[in-house]
Amino acid sequence: MIRQRCILLVSLVLTMTGCQSALRSRDQEPAAVPLTNLTDRGADGDVVPVIDLRGGDRVEVQATPPAVAPPTGRKPFNVLVLSGGGAYGAYSAGVLAGWTEAGTRPKFDVVTGVSTGALVATLAFLGAEKDADLKRFYTSLSDRDLYVRRSSLSALWGDALADSRPLERLIEREVTADLVAAVAAEHAKGRRLYIGTTHLSSRRLVVWDMGAIASRGGRGDVALFRRILLASASIPGFLPPVTIPVEVDGKVTDEMHVDGGVSASLFFRPPTVPRDQLADLGDRPLAGSNLYIIVAGKLFADPAPVQPRFLSIVQTSISGLLYAQTRGDLFQLYALSMATGMNYRVAAIPPDAAMPAAATTFDPAAMSRLYETGRRQAGTAGVWRETPPGNRPGEEVPVRGGARFSTSPGERN
Repeated sequence: MIRQRCILLVSLVLTMTGCQSALRSRDQEPAAVPLTNLTDRGADGDVVPVIDLRGGDRVEVQATPPAVAPPTGRKPFNVLVLSGGGAYGAYSAGVLAGWTEAGTRPKFDVVTGVSTGALVATLAFLGAEKDADLKRFYTSLSDRDLYVRRSSLSALWGDALADSRPLERLIEREVTADLVAAVAAEHAKGRRLYIGTTHLSSRRLVVWDMGAIASRGGRGDVALFRRILLASASIPGFLPPVTIPVEVDGKVTDEMHVDGGVSASLFFRPPTVPRDQLADLGDRPLAGSNLYIIVAGKLFADPAPVQPRFLSIVQTSISGLLYAQTRGDLFQLYALSMATGMNYRVAAIPPDAAMPAAATTFDPAAMSRLYETGRRQAGTAGVWRETPPGNRPGEEVPVRGGARFSTSPGERN
């Protein structure tokens, strides 16, 4: 509930970041030091915890799990899950391109996405031949290609701070009838593409089976396909909600949908098989399958000075909330993987990578750098981590026994 309430403030904070930056005085701000660089000088040095919450031999579930192979003769399923992240989606596009170049990218049985991840998911679902389109989208587009900022007065009394008609026109150009037909063809083969939006009235995630929509062959299905993509990318308050007409018991009503990231930073849906094949998969049909997750963002926020002013405090608090929610969703998927026997793999923007100023700032130069970060990373063995956030050095929750610290790890009183 807190997430749904707080995210409505994101747009206001993002659009006023320029004002906030103008108020900053770097000479008066202390340097921001990561919490994990601080040694608690008041902590006990002669005792150790009975278990290591960061992982290792004593906590098997937190240690790097061995890869699970599917039962003999069974092909593993491959599921791709894509998060939201606005302009940071350039990283996801780069990972997919680098993965293709490495020659190890599988054909996904299921692809899911929210927000900017919904746009990436649609092209990723259709395969490596769409990598060039993803690169163009995430390295050449700028703010004016996606939205037009409204005046402060119009935004105050309207439904959003910006107009999404440029993004709507872009989706109309890119999501052609041929592209929708290609999605339908893959759906007929048993593959699935799922996109998440948030239904405003119920405050809940709605998952759209895009292949089923593409396969209906109705006159308005291409338009519906496009509107779902637009809705999933519509940050509430920043871009207007998208109205989607639905029919309930013969009566047509309009639903308002916004960014799927409001209700879930990422989500999983299982593969499908013909009913007569289900029994052949045994009690653990997902054992040995692969769950790949690409996070269009860092797992932990970069430390930065915070001014004791309303905008700075609200912006930082909301940012911390969203980072924490993403980590929580990642841990939920990790637990699902452990229960089902899937191999859990996560790629996220490296902690030392430079990022665009804000998720709604589409700067081609900055996005190109982020794209290249993902592309280069995907060509290395270290692109995938096999455990959720929290188990690596520097990710632990700091426990304090006082308020005296040192930046030298071995220094204590």
